[in-house]
Amino acid sequence: MIKADKLFYTPDFVGNTTNYTMPEEESQHAVKVLRMQAGERIHLINGQGGLFEAEIVNPHAKRCELKILSSMFEFGKRKTHLHIAIAPTKMNERLEWFLEKATEIGVDEITPVICRYSERKEVKQVRLEKILVAAMKQSVKAYLPKLNEASTFDELINHSTASQKFIAHCYEENKRMLKEVYTKDSDALILIGPEGDFSPEEIQKAIQVGFIPVSLGNSRLRTETAGVVACHTVNLVNE
Repeated sequence: MIKADKLFYTPDFVGNTTNYTMPEEESQHAVKVLRMQAGERIHLINGQGGLFEAEIVNPHAKRCELKILSSMFEFGKRKTHLHIAIAPTKMNERLEWFLEKATEIGVDEITPVICRYSERKEVKQVRLEKILVAAMKQSVKAYLPKLNEASTFDELINHSTASQKFIAHCYEENKRMLKEVYTKDSDALILIGPEGDFSPEEIQKAIQVGFIPVSLGNSRLRTETAGVVACHTVNLVNE
């Protein structure tokens, strides 16, 4: 059984050796925080689908040495690619909450998108990457979602190659539920706007380049909640 508290992130390890030395941060966590000893077994994930079982050989706080016992590749690989483009929220904690929950549910790529009514124009990339890594470990996944740098709305909609593209908005227009129009086992990009929603002009621009306007339900959702609902909807359809 894989335990989240004995799962370590080792992005530089691809399973090509039988011995491995963990990075300092993970070594320190294993030895100083968890007080692990020689002979204890742990698991490693590299964020690229690799899952490895290992045994601690030398519990050094800066360079914990391991013996690799088994390797598994493409662990938990998803059939489709889900990309959520979401407007950064005014409070950083809300965007961080979305990243955490989306990772737990299942998402492959996330892009902060700057819209006309965006409450925040910048994001803390390093901080958000750490949130994703922690969520990946906690939910025992081997793939780290790709976090893109912030993009303008126009740049994003004009460079998407997803087979299905959706824009979720709150205007009273003719639109269908995401769960009804999303085709199972298809790659998808879903746009989630800021608290003030997308502007009418942005919606029309998106529609002109192939985005389908959708609803996520009858309730008016906060940005981060809408992102989680969209993520859950696609994953539920694909089960």
